[in-house]
Amino acid sequence: MEKVQYYGTGKRKTSTARVFLMPGAGQFVVNSMDLQEYFTGNAQRAVALEALTLTDMADKFDIYVNVKGGGMSGQAGAIRLGMSRALIDFDLELRPVLKKAGFLRRDPRIKERKKPGQPGARKRYQFSKR
Repeated sequence: MEKVQYYGTGKRKTSTARVFLMPGAGQFVVNSMDLQEYFTGNAQRAVALEALTLTDMADKFDIYVNVKGGGMSGQAGAIRLGMSRALIDFDLELRPVLKKAGFLRRDPRIKERKKPGQPGARKRYQFSKR
């Protein structure tokens, strides 16, 4: 018997999430930890679960996620994108719902690099006329 699994990759800022969906009872594991242990804040937990709650698939899959890089907010956004892509792999008819919610768009905002001759990306050293 072949084990069925659906896969999606999500990225946000410097975070990368690999999301695996398998038919199951609704277990959610992030980096070998339970979702409640990994994301202690309700905001990040809600972002990570948005795609599942929108499509009413929360109790139909066991979700296993490997995520690395960035902070908690970026990781939660990466998980949401990866989960949305994995759900489309499962059922293509979920695409219009996820697309309308904006869950299939990769957020391109990343930290701007520091430029030479100034203290930050945009900040300049103080100008002295005399």
